[in-house]
Amino acid sequence: METYNDIYLRVRRKLKNAGFEPSEFEARLIVTHCANRTREELLEMSKIYATDREVKRRIDECLDRRLNGEPLAYVLGEWEFYSLPIIVNRHVMIPRVDTEVLAREAISLLKRKVWQTRVLDLCAGSGCIGLSIAANIPGCRIVMIDKSEQALSLCRANMLMNNLSRNITVLEADALEKPPAILGEFDVIVCNPPYIPTDDIDTLDKSVRNYEPRAALDGGEDGLVYYRKITESWSKLLKSGGHLAYECGVEQAAAVRYIMKQSGFTDIKTYKDTLGIERVLVGMV
Repeated sequence: METYNDIYLRVRRKLKNAGFEPSEFEARLIVTHCANRTREELLEMSKIYATDREVKRRIDECLDRRLNGEPLAYVLGEWEFYSLPIIVNRHVMIPRVDTEVLAREAISLLKRKVWQTRVLDLCAGSGCIGLSIAANIPGCRIVMIDKSEQALSLCRANMLMNNLSRNITVLEADALEKPPAILGEFDVIVCNPPYIPTDDIDTLDKSVRNYEPRAALDGGEDGLVYYRKITESWSKLLKSGGHLAYECGVEQAAAVRYIMKQSGFTDIKTYKDTLGIERVLVGMV
């Protein structure tokens, strides 16, 4: 019979042998998640024998899924973004640290605006960006839009889990179509659209191309289809002095800046991610 520490060491060893790093981090997350324990609780239980067969079954199932290449976030069904727990599954992209740059800059903008500002989170996916804004700007009203019904279901679940449903409205719409007339005006539009060029998707790491939704990756022939359409159509919903904030891919910042400038945006600023890549653009209309 194994103790909880034995199980952790076994999971860590299998992950390490399969090339998953950091194996310690992943093993700890898998065991704590399946045992429904905090890290501190697991340390206290390390020498206790794991007698619950269901817990051991869940751990082995999660480990097998991870060893088969499924991203850890999907295996666990939850990931952290901007200090918030976010429910995820294969209908939405996994929230990434890069996208926290977009959330951070949107929050910074909104802190300088007046009370009762309105924000549109376009191509919302799991809702992680809009939720992080709602959690940090309590007086803000947010509309989260996605064309995927499955994504919007996750948005609602994440709103409820984080007790933020009072500030948020969820609507189904396609960012490549004209915006619904009922939306009204916004102070800020944030968007992390699909931006991978179509032909590049099959060259991505298999954990992305085989598991994350293709519709959330595919940005058209040059990866810029959504930027053109949103900047042309959806930015008309911005109030005078409002801001449009985008995340973009590697080496796309110059092209996105040009698209925004051609549509009349001014004071366009670029922000880098933790790797020094130009990742976020913010412009004023």
